[in-house]
Amino acid sequence: MVTKYDIFELMYKNRFSMRPVDVVREFNKSQEDYHAIHKQLRELVALNLLRKTKHGFEVNINKKTEILYGIIQHCLKNNVSYNYLLDKNFAAFLSKTLQKEEITSDDAGVHPRTFKKYTEMLNRFGLALIISKKPLRVKIFYNVLLNNILVYFNYKNQIIKESSYLYNKEIERELNIFKRLKRKDENLYRNIVKEFEISFTYHSLSIEGNPVTLSETFKILQDKIIPGNLKALDVEEIKNYQNAILQMLQDSVQKKVLNINLILNYHKIAMNHIPSIAGKIRAEEVYIKGNPNFKIKKAKNVQKELDFLFEEYNKFIKKRKLSFNKILNFAVYFHNEFQHIHPFVDGNSRTTRLITFYLLQIKDIPIFDIPFGLLDEYINYTKGSKKREDEKLFQTLQKIILWNLKKINEKLS
Repeated sequence: MVTKYDIFELMYKNRFSMRPVDVVREFNKSQEDYHAIHKQLRELVALNLLRKTKHGFEVNINKKTEILYGIIQHCLKNNVSYNYLLDKNFAAFLSKTLQKEEITSDDAGVHPRTFKKYTEMLNRFGLALIISKKPLRVKIFYNVLLNNILVYFNYKNQIIKESSYLYNKEIERELNIFKRLKRKDENLYRNIVKEFEISFTYHSLSIEGNPVTLSETFKILQDKIIPGNLKALDVEEIKNYQNAILQMLQDSVQKKVLNINLILNYHKIAMNHIPSIAGKIRAEEVYIKGNPNFKIKKAKNVQKELDFLFEEYNKFIKKRKLSFNKILNFAVYFHNEFQHIHPFVDGNSRTTRLITFYLLQIKDIPIFDIPFGLLDEYINYTKGSKKREDEKLFQTLQKIILWNLKKINEKLS
């Protein structure tokens, strides 16, 4: 069924007048659908999203339509159904629940069945974490997409952007479940890892500006089909990063000790589409585009800084029976130190994520992806931050780890 938002997306993209019959034809519908589509066009006019002209219907270009089109494009790129999210009742629910760190059906302001429907939908799209099912307790991830939905529906509430909750108990519980379920079916676990590995390839490179969508990434890496509209370099970048992830996963299974040669190899594989810099320590000054406040080490100090970082790493791996908090604290420290050293001309952040996941996995903490809803938060506390944010990154990684564990255990069950 064609919705009014499907019609709007088509018309905003085309930017010319269309008659109802043209819209019917574009969606490959029959004449029987003409009246339903004509009705939706009139509804879009009533919402001030389209206007009627002597040539047909065309888009009103204004702030509201720009926001709406941005929401739709954001959803399309990330395999999120905008038709579910673009609902005034759902926006009212978001407006209330994003003012709280966590929510249950008691404080959501909607019927328990509606609460369950909304939270399951958000969880499916990587926009929320279901902490417990009985009672149903949920953390909704604030991000640009949800913010723009609130703006579109004219909500201007104060929302909580930062979380102070720690999830040690929940993570320990899920880790115990994970270990038990993994032992039962290693083959299923390996198949689950493959699915996560593709979505992580997409999420990690989307942060770096790769324009390929999530569904296109699955076509390229899973179905071995390359959509004809894509640039060869963007496709090569995706394939190279997947190869680097696969090498990292193989090394983590063998529990290899991390060293500079291992990292240089990951970078060489990931950046193979730029052979002049792949796997090579930089000898020039670099900076984070759009964030001049991000302090990067001088090129002449890179090797010295790396040597010190690996001295700290070697001390860390010699320690026995480390608690989850100590492991995660070191992973956060290593992540931020490596990113601030910035040892390469390009590809530093994607390599940082790769080795952070490696550090956790060799300590038997499965982490294979960053959910869509936490990408903005992760960026804000890493290369998008004005100062170093170890404590906030610790809290973000806790949510990422718990989200991974919940998803893996759900699939293993």
